[in-house]
Amino acid sequence: MTATTVRTPSALPGTVHRHDHPTPVLGTLGLFTVLLGAALPLIDFFIVNVALPTIDHDLAAGPAMLELVVAGYGVAYAVLLVLGGRLGDMAGRRKLFLLGMAAFGLTSLACGLSPDAWTLVGARVAQGASSALMLPQVLATIQATTAGPRRAKAMGLYGATAGLSMVAGQILGGVLVAADVAGTGWRSIFLVNVPVALLGLVLAVRSVPETRSEKPAPVDIPGTLLLALSLVTLLAPLTEGRAAGWPLWTWVSLAVFPFAAAAFYLTERAADRRGDVPLVPPSLLRLDSLRRGLTLVVPFSIGFGGFMFVIAVALQQGLRMGPVTAGLALVPMAAAFFTASLAGPRLVGRYASRVVTAGGVIQAVGVAVLAATVWWGWHGLGIAALAPGTALAGFGQGLQLPVLFRIVLSDVPAERAGVGGGVMTTTQQASLALGVATLGTLFLSLTTSLGMREALAVTLLLQLAAVAVTALLSLRLPRTVR
Repeated sequence: MTATTVRTPSALPGTVHRHDHPTPVLGTLGLFTVLLGAALPLIDFFIVNVALPTIDHDLAAGPAMLELVVAGYGVAYAVLLVLGGRLGDMAGRRKLFLLGMAAFGLTSLACGLSPDAWTLVGARVAQGASSALMLPQVLATIQATTAGPRRAKAMGLYGATAGLSMVAGQILGGVLVAADVAGTGWRSIFLVNVPVALLGLVLAVRSVPETRSEKPAPVDIPGTLLLALSLVTLLAPLTEGRAAGWPLWTWVSLAVFPFAAAAFYLTERAADRRGDVPLVPPSLLRLDSLRRGLTLVVPFSIGFGGFMFVIAVALQQGLRMGPVTAGLALVPMAAAFFTASLAGPRLVGRYASRVVTAGGVIQAVGVAVLAATVWWGWHGLGIAALAPGTALAGFGQGLQLPVLFRIVLSDVPAERAGVGGGVMTTTQQASLALGVATLGTLFLSLTTSLGMREALAVTLLLQLAAVAVTALLSLRLPRTVR
């Protein structure tokens, strides 16, 4: 509760009128609800990985179309996240959260009922756009309705939810595909979202307070278009190039990317200097915690996104595991991530940002163990043999991701919470998609020339390099974590 004291001309001398303006508070149920909204988009980015072979068989999709099923969602999601944050600041974050949740349920239904591959791709693009409306409101609501220890706890839970969702998506996808609920097969991975979205809508109406920026800025149309152009010209050719045979348009698109990115930065900087509020204010990047945190989110997410895609393909096509077994192989990673996430807040209180460094070292050990296991024990490799490496990697990731999210947003003012959350989630999502596009493309190319075991080992070593970069960069993080 905050109190303001004002004097009015009609008041008697010495009379003070007090007006109490309640500050919105996010309760336990409200926090659960917004975290549910954070989990759904991330689960759906990864849930299709183990279902791709079944989708290919059912819809005769082909490699290029399958990559569009993944990329269409990821690109639409990444392109519109910052805009979603800005719209929430303007129109009300609760309102946009409800709109995004409803749209996510409807587009999930459209995905589940798709009669052919092109319809599925279109529905996945729309699903990514609805996720971009919903997710930025989660961080902005937490920033605007919590403070002090409550905010630290909420941010820790957000980070834990994000990490667990990315792993749980593939586990859940394997279970649902194998269960073949009511004969729906792969369609159940999308249809299951419908009742969950309905539950989220009911809970949000009851428990999520409305917040908005006190001085909402208009939509930055030039910035939005240039950001979209930058991300599309980078991610689309990297994702589709290999499957399409690297046609001319992929090289033209990649050539356009640096010019689009430069134009975006110059346009945003000019708007910032004029006193306007650009889509991604360069002045926001002057926040030391945000800038340094984002430099770690990028390599972490590239490695994570690539690993999750590659491991799904390797386990099913290389080791001939079924979707359930392939999903269960990641349970040790999910359990270790969850354990580390619970321990993280206490460890941060004692060791501050060095927890991220320790997490990077542990993750590196896990990836190295996994690479050695793959190389020397490929034939007959099963869940038990994979468990030590995946568990160590998951524990290290659980020490890093929640703390990184907390650091990135620690100094962002409440009135810019939507923009700050949008910048962070866009960086994370674009990096996840870039990881699938780069490491995934490399893995599939090496599989053809070297073989599955060798391709997986090389990809793991590249992820190990990304982990090493993250660990080294973490030494430059602010020593204190708020």
